[in-house]
Amino acid sequence: MIHFNIEKLLKDKKKSKYWLCQNMNITSHNLNRVIKGETTSISFKYLEDLCKYLECSLDELIYFDKDA
Repeated sequence: MIHFNIEKLLKDKKKSKYWLCQNMNITSHNLNRVIKGETTSISFKYLEDLCKYLECSLDELIYFDKDA
């Protein structure tokens, strides 16, 4: 299963989910669905924006848990 490190990256940057939603123009509901793994797809634009605003690479943003 694919997981996102969004909350950890936000904490490291001392930023809030609200801040990220405002910058990415995404609803908190949709962001929380991504964080909780409740989505089946994500657009490249969202991946690019997440990396941009969280100042990270894709391998820092996403990890794969083969046991989940």
